[in-house]
Amino acid sequence: MNAVPELPYAYGVPSLSGVLRARPEDFVVDELLGFAPSGAGDHVLLQVRKRGMNTPDVARLIARHAKVPLRDIGYAGLKDRHAVTSQWFSVPLPGKSDPDWALLNSERLTVLAAQRHHRKLRRGALNGNRFSLMVRELHGETAELPVRIQRILDGGVPNYFGEQRFGHDNVNRARQMLAGTLQIRDRFERGIYLSALRSHLFNTVLAQRVLDGTWCRAVAGDVMMLEGTRSFFVAETVDEAVLRRIAEHDIHPSGPLWGRGESASRAEAHRIEETALSPWSADCAVLAREGLEMERRSLRLVPRHVEWEQDDNILHFRFDLPAGCYATVVMRELVNSDAADRAAPL
Repeated sequence: MNAVPELPYAYGVPSLSGVLRARPEDFVVDELLGFAPSGAGDHVLLQVRKRGMNTPDVARLIARHAKVPLRDIGYAGLKDRHAVTSQWFSVPLPGKSDPDWALLNSERLTVLAAQRHHRKLRRGALNGNRFSLMVRELHGETAELPVRIQRILDGGVPNYFGEQRFGHDNVNRARQMLAGTLQIRDRFERGIYLSALRSHLFNTVLAQRVLDGTWCRAVAGDVMMLEGTRSFFVAETVDEAVLRRIAEHDIHPSGPLWGRGESASRAEAHRIEETALSPWSADCAVLAREGLEMERRSLRLVPRHVEWEQDDNILHFRFDLPAGCYATVVMRELVNSDAADRAAPL
């Protein structure tokens, strides 16, 4: 029920089909750090390129090599195993010289840069990610391609959490864990399951907004998020200024990331959320009891710096997304590709 393929499309099911992620090199992701290392400090910012490894795998290798506790290794986000990705890690080495980072190099891992910095890298500390994707075996009416791309540029896509977030039955595992029938003591694993359940609830609200056509436009009482930030305000009424800012991609309607406290939405927006989540009230209650704070996430995702070209039956597609957003939810509005939705858990 939480899988991306089962969620409604904004622009209808694409008539084009193809194979995304036929090989790791077809799915390239580069972190956009958003700041330059300070050049001095107790931490080393380590940039690596990995293939066939997930983020915790790399963190464990770095921790062992640097002889520091795994919990002290910092990274801004999780990156997919089935891709070629460049990613930053922070390693605390106060008063110590750097180990030989080149010893980490292998067929699956390459150290690209190592620079000193004054603080640990925290989750979410990114401007975003740059994606360079290749869709092979493209079939269908290719004349539709530029039309759909322009619709995505003009209106964005629903900002669903992608299939990677849900792994192998993580939502049901979260419910079992919270009911006490599944014992999970590892904090990282516990966080993965809680995030999956929270993301499922967000996708449920967003799916309802897609079905009623309000995912990309405001309704009374909407919580409007400012582009590229976590700041928001409540639009008690939908006036010309709100409509203009939505059209300019300056603000977006948002949905709840469930937790403790009340949703900030009001009026019609609040009624939509209540209706969508009423079958999942027990999930909402347990997430609140876990102490997670109520947060918001944009319902709309607008890719930036889009470039594309078609070479016979291969599509090359490049774009930037904010941190925490999924390339596969962009691609599913463009090309019908089962491979895009079979991504392994992070």
